[in-house]
Amino acid sequence: MSNRPVSEIVKDEEWQKVRKSLLGQWKKRPDWCVSQLRSYIGNIRTADEDKLRRVQNYLTGTAFRTGTISSRDNPSIAKLRASISAEMKRRKFSK
Repeated sequence: MSNRPVSEIVKDEEWQKVRKSLLGQWKKRPDWCVSQLRSYIGNIRTADEDKLRRVQNYLTGTAFRTGTISSRDNPSIAKLRASISAEMKRRKFSK
């Protein structure tokens, strides 16, 4: 597991483009948003750890915690979050 702070990890240009593309889209196109995140990550089992941390951080951020963006509205959000969490745990315990 990387010890770099999330504030440093999220500065990645590719991630910033993805994140900006999602702004204002969750209410209208939640499936598209999840698809964009999945596309950014690629295969979760082989994805770069920084990508997993970026998306995990994003999916647990303020908009999701406050319910502005809700996995009740779209279960695929919760499924992606759970998949990333499981992979992060798998990697942590396989070392």
